[in-house]
Amino acid sequence: MTSFSAADTTRPAGWSEGRLRALAAVFSTFVEPAYEGEAERHVALAATALNEVAEPADLRQLRVVLNLLEAPIGVSSLTGTRSFSRLPREQRERLLLAWSTSRIPQRRTFFQTVKRLACFFAYADPGPTGRNPRWAAIDYVVPDHPLPPRNAVADAIVRPANGDGTLELDSEIVIVGSGAGGGLVAARLAELGHEVLVLEAGPYAPEPEMPTDELAAFDRLYLDHGMASTADLGLPILAGAALGGGTLVNWMTCIEPPAWLRADWAHEHGLEGFDGSPTDADLARLRTELGFELPASIGPKDRAILDGAAALGWEAALIERNAAPCGDCGACGFGCRRGAKRSGPRLHLAAAAEYGARLLPGARVERVERARVAGTMRVVGRLASGRPFEVAARRVVVAAGALRTPLVLLRSGINHAAVGANLHLHPTVVVAGRFEQAVAMWSDTMQAARSTEFLRRGFMIESAPGHPGLIGLAFPWAGAADFAALMSDVNHYAPLIGIVQDRDGGRVRLSRSGRARISYRISGRDAERARAALVAMARLTRGAGAMRIVALGTPAAWHEVKHGDDAAWRAYLDRLARFDFAPNRGSAFSAHQMGTARAGRDPRTSACDPWGRVRGARDLYVADASLFPTDAGVNPMVTVMALAARVARAIHEDGGAP
Repeated sequence: MTSFSAADTTRPAGWSEGRLRALAAVFSTFVEPAYEGEAERHVALAATALNEVAEPADLRQLRVVLNLLEAPIGVSSLTGTRSFSRLPREQRERLLLAWSTSRIPQRRTFFQTVKRLACFFAYADPGPTGRNPRWAAIDYVVPDHPLPPRNAVADAIVRPANGDGTLELDSEIVIVGSGAGGGLVAARLAELGHEVLVLEAGPYAPEPEMPTDELAAFDRLYLDHGMASTADLGLPILAGAALGGGTLVNWMTCIEPPAWLRADWAHEHGLEGFDGSPTDADLARLRTELGFELPASIGPKDRAILDGAAALGWEAALIERNAAPCGDCGACGFGCRRGAKRSGPRLHLAAAAEYGARLLPGARVERVERARVAGTMRVVGRLASGRPFEVAARRVVVAAGALRTPLVLLRSGINHAAVGANLHLHPTVVVAGRFEQAVAMWSDTMQAARSTEFLRRGFMIESAPGHPGLIGLAFPWAGAADFAALMSDVNHYAPLIGIVQDRDGGRVRLSRSGRARISYRISGRDAERARAALVAMARLTRGAGAMRIVALGTPAAWHEVKHGDDAAWRAYLDRLARFDFAPNRGSAFSAHQMGTARAGRDPRTSACDPWGRVRGARDLYVADASLFPTDAGVNPMVTVMALAARVARAIHEDGGAP
């Protein structure tokens, strides 16, 4: 696996010197190197990571563009007869800016690919000294943490002996995936006396060894090293990919499924009892287990929501969290080294381990097969070392997340039309306000406040904590000098996010290479919701006292706040109401993925029955956000756990006492 922390600059496979030179010139165009060899270091890391996670056809297209940029004939129509790397900076910037807004989608895709990589590495990489030279300009300091007490997870880790042959294991119940759903099912079934083995494709990160910097965190704890995206790069996707899944890296926002959502799923989609007392009891237990607490500290970015809502007369409130009363370090997205976050490894996986469950990290499941022995199945895959493994099981629960669960099902011969379909991503749009006082969005409580003023109209508003690399990836680029000035001032920006409840979904497919192909675009009616969110967040930000406002996109929409200039303000809101959300124009992101094996009463439209049983496959279940019949509209962790509790009961009842 690629290590973003590596300093090795050996030429990656498939990358010629010319391609690397062109990519280094592109990276240096976005951000001038802060030290000798920086561009070459980042290019080597990016190329190696792309080799691992990119679809081969997409990677070939990227290399073709780099070949053209470096060959004089390829750029002559725009720049004369010199290759890109030999052009003056001004010409390189003009070419990239022209491509950023081109009518040709492939040019916009190329721009976003290289812009995100270049700007993320420039601000996330600690560099050879361990302290990025750019951090001082924005007053960013890598957070430090005390070490936590030991918990039961470490003792439950299966540590296979070295060997080349197939590792053979067995368990009554095998759970594929260890996130919010898989962890809860493991805890509930182990508590009931069932023999449980949890398989996790990602690594186990003991709390004392969790990353302390952003680059290492993306490398070790996120899906595709944090480079996951829709096929057209229209939506970057953040998803956890280590033991604990999303619970390990999320911002701990705990919102129960709204009453209207529970009623809709129960009555319109047949999830019997989801709006009744069984789920009430599940949610009450989760509230106790997760330890819902209001934040101990409210930072400036969250204060902006509360102040802006008060000025406008809108609803806003503090967010409950599954964490100890802390809020000083702001590194929740790196995993929690101090053990204050009640993540899967600290809560449900630890509880499962105490009841005897075993955990095998670094175990990527390829498929589930029917075994020759009646009533048994085989779970087949490979360890991170490449060694094959097989697990004999009576029942299997797939909880690999909405982007990977459908792949396991498809490779297992589950060809229901709904497998991989109905993908919802909660497309999240961003407005940031520049305030006179320092904000330091990367510090304090990750998310302390939210507004549900517009929840029934299709979106909710939260704050957006960001560390330097993620800020660099997301914030607008209009030239190297302009970007450097913006980043040097970013300490004063408070970003707000509009989480859009998308009614029209996408699809996850198996590509020819066996990877996930995520096809998704913001539909016309969902774009209307996204625009309404931009307008609402701009009003909220202005109400909180922002001096300057920007809606993220390419190009971005800027506004200098001058009270009394109502015409300019109305014109700005009108511009946001027409914002273009074509791929790689209006910026949108996703941290919530749902719906790709949805549950429901209708066997034609739902891959699983209302209790998570996979249709057409006895003793096979799904227990993660893939089950969502529709977009949840709110942060999904608690809803995932509530559905997983239903699935755990069904498994126990189907199999009887262990």
